[in-house]
Amino acid sequence: MTATPLAHDAPALLARAEGENFPVALFLLSRPQRAHLMAIYGFARLCDELGDSATGDRLAQLDWLESDLDRAFAGAAQHPLLQKLTPSLHALDLPRAPFAALVEANRRDQTKTRYASWPELADYCVHSANPVGRLVLHVFGAATPERFALSDQVCTALQLAEHCQDVGEDFRAGRVYLPADDMARFGATEADLAKPSASPALREVLRFEVARARDLFASGSALVRTLNGRARLAVAGFIAGGRAALDAIERAQFDVLSIEAKPRKRDLARRLVGAWR
Repeated sequence: MTATPLAHDAPALLARAEGENFPVALFLLSRPQRAHLMAIYGFARLCDELGDSATGDRLAQLDWLESDLDRAFAGAAQHPLLQKLTPSLHALDLPRAPFAALVEANRRDQTKTRYASWPELADYCVHSANPVGRLVLHVFGAATPERFALSDQVCTALQLAEHCQDVGEDFRAGRVYLPADDMARFGATEADLAKPSASPALREVLRFEVARARDLFASGSALVRTLNGRARLAVAGFIAGGRAALDAIERAQFDVLSIEAKPRKRDLARRLVGAWR
């Protein structure tokens, strides 16, 4: 493939940042930190767009993206978003593995559309979400094994919260991220995902997954106490955004099919204070 995938969409992909959980706390950071994180966000967003909505051979385009990642490390990237990422790669000495994992997660999305159990879905999060948290810690100069372990809990919780919010959208795209054994436990079927509103059984599945995400946030939130200054406040902001998203799902009585469960600003502020403390 010689074409550069979605190069014309690069500004639009970054413009979507303000509505995502990932950059919810970016405004708290210094200008250099913000620039690095937005560059990382651009790469993650491009991966998702190629994996979710690109026309043509998506696997080939993802292969092209991984090749362009190698070109970026060599200082010769072709895609505008990887050109934007290149200075961060070198200034921070960022590792390749987390970026490659994000590409791999989107490769999986092309062939695996159902998850039998929570361990299967958690393994998907190892590739789709946890690498972002690890890269954030590199930006903050706080990359240690202990912090990685806590960050992984937080990022898996953020991914699970997003899966709960997007149940209907994911199903229309041909994917189900709710573990099949959890759905069977509460008597929910895929037919419930196609309904205009959530059935009692589906609501119980979502109640269970929201509780699981809350437990993950609780176990990972100790990460905040290991950080200082703007890094501490920013990570508290990420956690607050995820917890506020769970609050919104609960406030909708777990009916995410007929109600757009979006966090309220006052919930976000309350959660931010809690995460900081």
